[in-house]
Amino acid sequence: MGKLHNHAGKIRFRLLMVLLLAISPVTFGQSQYTFSGTVTESGTNVPISGASVFIQGTSFGTITDFDGNYNFTANLETGSYNLMISSLGYTTQNINVDLGSSLTIENSVALVEDLLSLDEVVVTGNPVGVNKRTLGNAISSVKSEDLVNNGAIAVDQAISGKISGALVQQNSGDPAGGISIRLRGPSTVLGNSDPLYIVDGIIISNSSNSNDLVDLGGTSQNRLVDLNPNDIERIEIIKGAAAAAIYGSRASNGVVQIFTKKGKTGAPKFNFSTNVRINELRKEIDYNTVPLAWVDPFDRTNLETVAVDRFNYQDDFFESGFGIENFLSVTGGNDRTSYYISGSFLDNEGIIKNTDFQRVGFKTNITQKAWDWLEISAGLNYTRSVSNDVPNGGINAAYGAITGFVFSDNSVNPNPDESGVYPVTSLLVPRTNPLEAVDRFDFGQKVNRFITSIGLNAKITDKLRANYLLGLDFYNQSATAFIPINNTSPNGDGFARRADINNFQYNSDLNLIYQTPINEDIESTTTLGGSWQYEEFDRVAIEADGLVPIVQVANEGSILDQGETRSQISYWGSFLQQSFSYKNKLYLNGAVRLDGASTFGEDERNQVYAKTSLSYVISEEDFWKNTFGDTFNTFKLRGSWGQAGNLTALTAFQRFTRLSPFSINGTPSLIPAGNGIIGQAPEQGDLNLAPERQEEFEFGFDAGLLNNRLGIEFTYYKQNVTDLLLERELAPSTGFGTRIENVGDLENEGIEILVRGAPIKTNDFSWDVTATFSQNENVVTSVAGGGQFALAGSFATSFVIEDEPLGVFFRQFYARDADGSISLDADGYPFRGTTDDGQASKVIGDPNPDWFGSLINEFAYKNFRLRIQLDAVQGFDVFNWNRRLLDNVIFGGGFNVGQELLGNRPKGFGGAQAGIFEEFVEDGSFVKLRELALSYDFKSPIEGIENIQLSLVGRNLISWDDYSGWDPEINTAGQSNGVRGFDFAGVPIPRTYQLGVNVSF
Repeated sequence: MGKLHNHAGKIRFRLLMVLLLAISPVTFGQSQYTFSGTVTESGTNVPISGASVFIQGTSFGTITDFDGNYNFTANLETGSYNLMISSLGYTTQNINVDLGSSLTIENSVALVEDLLSLDEVVVTGNPVGVNKRTLGNAISSVKSEDLVNNGAIAVDQAISGKISGALVQQNSGDPAGGISIRLRGPSTVLGNSDPLYIVDGIIISNSSNSNDLVDLGGTSQNRLVDLNPNDIERIEIIKGAAAAAIYGSRASNGVVQIFTKKGKTGAPKFNFSTNVRINELRKEIDYNTVPLAWVDPFDRTNLETVAVDRFNYQDDFFESGFGIENFLSVTGGNDRTSYYISGSFLDNEGIIKNTDFQRVGFKTNITQKAWDWLEISAGLNYTRSVSNDVPNGGINAAYGAITGFVFSDNSVNPNPDESGVYPVTSLLVPRTNPLEAVDRFDFGQKVNRFITSIGLNAKITDKLRANYLLGLDFYNQSATAFIPINNTSPNGDGFARRADINNFQYNSDLNLIYQTPINEDIESTTTLGGSWQYEEFDRVAIEADGLVPIVQVANEGSILDQGETRSQISYWGSFLQQSFSYKNKLYLNGAVRLDGASTFGEDERNQVYAKTSLSYVISEEDFWKNTFGDTFNTFKLRGSWGQAGNLTALTAFQRFTRLSPFSINGTPSLIPAGNGIIGQAPEQGDLNLAPERQEEFEFGFDAGLLNNRLGIEFTYYKQNVTDLLLERELAPSTGFGTRIENVGDLENEGIEILVRGAPIKTNDFSWDVTATFSQNENVVTSVAGGGQFALAGSFATSFVIEDEPLGVFFRQFYARDADGSISLDADGYPFRGTTDDGQASKVIGDPNPDWFGSLINEFAYKNFRLRIQLDAVQGFDVFNWNRRLLDNVIFGGGFNVGQELLGNRPKGFGGAQAGIFEEFVEDGSFVKLRELALSYDFKSPIEGIENIQLSLVGRNLISWDDYSGWDPEINTAGQSNGVRGFDFAGVPIPRTYQLGVNVSF
């Protein structure tokens, strides 16, 4: 019995010792402290829910509740600690906390709005998110709330005016009219200057296929219209080569990274929105209303007239269009699985009669935490769009509504006779009666598109992570055209065309990321990555005239053209990126990339690109705080240098001398393409073609003033592009006409300024203002042999000229007297001029703007919200081809022809001007009321409903400009890189009114 009692005592003693050892760190070295407080917004005192509150260097912390309160406990030793409070959209605040005998620590914090988003986590070319303050190059972000409720149907429309350095131009007012985005100017001549578009890591196509499908006159859709802005969480835009070098030869024009919405942990949350819109013509252009016509319009001396009726053809093809859009999404999940699912429907009518665009979309993102160390994500976006089109734009197609209008004599009644036959309105050249074009022509497109991906995110160790992504983008685009027989177009015996495109591409990317502290002050991040990309493009087409009545398919007519093209391009690359952080205030980044593409010669296809950048948050230094801290709360200096490439100037097999089948004495043979087949000399290949190379440096600063109520972002950059690919003329003795060679250079130089302010922040009222200013000077610094050449598709008007900006207008000009006035002959008609060296043409205009910018004011009063956005593009020229025809007496529909009939101008004056192109170069400078949005929120109006928002939106409501046409924001050449500023029968951008309801539950 005594032994048992002694044994039990030993057991109790040992248990007591284990317990003492277990609690000894708390008892003798640590204490349990309780942290609590409230996080609010500075100025308004509105609670911030979801704010992160953590003790830096530990795992202790929490997030704030709905009322902004936080409360957590932590077992810590006594001493000094840093309490870090952060929330998206606000400046991170650090509070020094001394832990001693008091076990309760209370801190209430007011976070200041992060106007410059320096604490925002961004993605810069690999899956590692980095704090924006670490970057030495400028990067712009657009949030989801800025992409919706603005009257735009596409992503590229929605970002207009919201990013410094990004010139967003809508080329056409068609229901799904194409958009051109230029980041820091054009960087190539023969290729395109569109940025690289990436959706959730998937490299996607933004092609504009007007030349490969059915010619609508120059403008067409670009495929970014397949994305619904409602599905997007944010957009990040990388403009500099230092950042773009990570993507190699596909990113010399910059990178637009689009991140779609993901699932969130919690019960399912639904969002439903519906809106209706009206699209209308903003203004009509002046036309001939004089009820007279010349008996003989060709004889200047015969002033005899006859009475006629005049018709406003604009009323025959323009009308108000109506639209509706519905969107439903649901998001939710648990600690293992999260999901986002959405569906949408859009039906948008154009301002040209019988035109519309319909889009049906389905989007889903799913994230699954397979194990604690592995996360799997998958996404799918399906879109089907259908458009009814009317051809417009006179660059290539001679048919179309507005094309017919500018060639027509509006003294002809355009309405059909009793038998349904439409009269000819263009009396001198074969063009279409515009009313017949909208009533009888049947053009359209259909697109089915899949964008999908699967990704793996693995945490191999605490310091090593791996990411893999496989992304696919496939679409089929089918277009048809039908012009019935017995019509007024040049295709009087009918016309039918069918063309189909299959476009497939994928990217496969693997990245390894190693993060480790070197010592207490320095942290290192190393990223090693590799990628393989492939794209495939197939087209088939058939075209015919000589149709029989009723039949609309091309194979039943006389075949004019049929063909098939195929293209395959592969890209590959690997990169190494190294970053160092010193005391969270000095950051150094560097990277090198080996990049290859199959479009170039074997000895030139692999290229190396490098980048480096430095960022210094100087306001973290004590000397700055003591000297400038009261004025400049935040000040960051940054600089970067980088290289990138460009391969868009070449098609898949353009390095080869291409051959075409030909019959010689009845024997099948091959000859160089173009030789006698399409009336042009053949192009010689060059197996030594290399990518165009871009080198850019930039420096700037980010500053926060007045307790970070005012933010300024400034950037200067200079970009040099060498080895520019240009067409070089060859001696006739070679047997070839041209050869593409690396024989040119160009440069872009400019500044970008972004200013954000929060002048007023109170409980009931707030006022936020954002202003941007961008200036870019582009010049072609070298052309082979010091020469010049006209760009295709410009009627030999847009030129590449050494020491001039890309695409300047180079044509005939007025002869002028010594005082600068236009020289006139004895009868009062103008002369053409000649230069000092006897040339008949000179530079008469420049479509590149001197500067562009925006001003956005946002007001909030209780539950009311008001947004006003003004966009400005200044100092650019538009070539008004419409007026060149309308003002010519031989056509007769323009306002100035009426002035000739009234005797206010000499008869035939417009005809004399037609050959002097300077007359039709007009200042296109404009300021537009781009967006006006008013909304009201009903917060928790009934049980189960979180919010109901009513909104009224106007888009493109007013344009302040001196342009005589419909709208100076136009480019009939569509997404063309060099041919800009062309207004030739293009559809003007409509004014839009939208009424919407958004419900969250």
